[in-house]
Amino acid sequence: MQRRLFLKTALASSLASSAALQALALGKNNRYRKNIGIQLYTLRNEIAKDPAATLKAVADAGYKQVEAYGFPDAGPMIEAAKDNGLAVNSSHFTWESVTNPTKEGVPAFESILENARKNGLSHLVVPYLHNHERGGVDAYQRLSENFNRAAEKAKTAGIQLAYHNHAFEFEPLKGGKTGFQVMIDEFAPEMQFEVDVFWVVVGGQDPVSLIKQLKGRVSQLHLKDLKKGLTLPEFGQLSKDAFQELGDGMIPMEPIIQAANKAGVAHCHVEQDHSPNPVKSIQQSIQHLATL
Repeated sequence: MQRRLFLKTALASSLASSAALQALALGKNNRYRKNIGIQLYTLRNEIAKDPAATLKAVADAGYKQVEAYGFPDAGPMIEAAKDNGLAVNSSHFTWESVTNPTKEGVPAFESILENARKNGLSHLVVPYLHNHERGGVDAYQRLSENFNRAAEKAKTAGIQLAYHNHAFEFEPLKGGKTGFQVMIDEFAPEMQFEVDVFWVVVGGQDPVSLIKQLKGRVSQLHLKDLKKGLTLPEFGQLSKDAFQELGDGMIPMEPIIQAANKAGVAHCHVEQDHSPNPVKSIQQSIQHLATL
C-alpha cells in the first residue's frame, strides 16, 4: 500500500514540478548531455549477432560512451565501441569473483581488475545478487564486508567499485530494516552505488531523495522509465512492457539529473531492459534527452 501511495503522490508531485526544472536539467553545456552513456545490456541480442553494426548504431544515435556487461567476457563489444569512437569507462562484471570467489570457474577478482586496467576501465559494477546470496540483515552485512574488501583492492588499481540496485534490496527484512539500508550503513567510503532509478521507484522509493541522501556515494546512474498507470507487484516480476523509453513513462528525468549533478555522479547511462526494437528505443530515449 505504501508503495502504491508513493507512486500516486510523490511521483505525481515530481511530474508537476519537472517543468520548472526542464530548462536547467540538460542545457547545452550539461556534462551528462555531452557525455551520455548507454548500458549495452539493452542491446544484448543485437550485440550477440553483430557487435560492430550494433555499436555503430549506438554512436550514430548520439551516445558518447557505453557501459559494458559480462566482463571480463566483453571483448567484442568493448572493441566495437572503441572502433566507433565511444568511450568505455565502466562495465558490469562477474560478481561472484567477490561474493563467491572459491566457486569453480569463477575468475579471481585480481585478474578482473588487471583486465579492467588493460581495457582502460575506471568503474566496475556488481550488477545483481542471486537469490541464495540474499537473506536477512546478516547476509547483507557479510556481502557488504566482501564488497568493502574488493573496493579497497579496486581503489589501489585505480578503479571505482559500485553496487547496482534492483527492487529486492528495498524489501523490509525481519526487524524492518532493508538490505539497501544495510548497505548504506555498512559500505566503506571506497564502495559506492550505481543507482537504477527505475528499480528505485519499483522498490517504493523516490530516486531524487535517495540520490540526495547518498551525495558523494553514487558513482553512476541508470536512466530508465516505468510504464504509466502500472500496478506494481510487491517486489515481484514485471511484464516486459513495464520498461519504457525515456519520456514515455512516469519517471521525470529532469529532477533526477539535477540531483545527480549536485551529488557528484560521474556518469549517466540510458538503459531499457526490454523492448521489441532496442535500437529504435535508444534512439527515442536520447532524442527525449536532447529536447529537454
